[in-house]
Amino acid sequence: MIIRQIDKQDNDRIKQIIQDSLKSLGLAIPGTAYYDPQLGELYQYYNSLKHAIYWVVEQDKEIVGGIGIAPYNEQDRVCELQKLYLTPQAQGLGIAKKLMETALSFASQYYTMCYLETKHELKAACRLYERYGFQLLQEPLPGSEHSAMDAWYIKELH
Repeated sequence: MIIRQIDKQDNDRIKQIIQDSLKSLGLAIPGTAYYDPQLGELYQYYNSLKHAIYWVVEQDKEIVGGIGIAPYNEQDRVCELQKLYLTPQAQGLGIAKKLMETALSFASQYYTMCYLETKHELKAACRLYERYGFQLLQEPLPGSEHSAMDAWYIKELH
């Protein structure tokens, strides 16, 4: 398994993984990452931001998932953990944990808080976030773009 920063040629594959995953969960709807305008250009998007990275994970030379960190509210030093998706074959192997550790280690260098948005029904994802110290919020932080999400978490970075 190799975790590395996204390259331009990875854009189509990671878009496919994200959209296939959302479709399989019945979440190919407006207000989710499925329709994010930058989804097909994640390399360009994350490289255009300060203190932002999207990582992909390769297994047997095939991209099987990814995760990103991007600024959410730079004034308050809050970042957002974004687009953690894995192919079905890559789930349950500890890959999500390695991606979380990579992303949170990077985030702690530049931010004091990390925010994320998800759905309560994605129980495995919610358990993962809670295991990493994310606390459930009652409502999204101001500026939230994913209106279909109903679970919002925040974590203090040390």
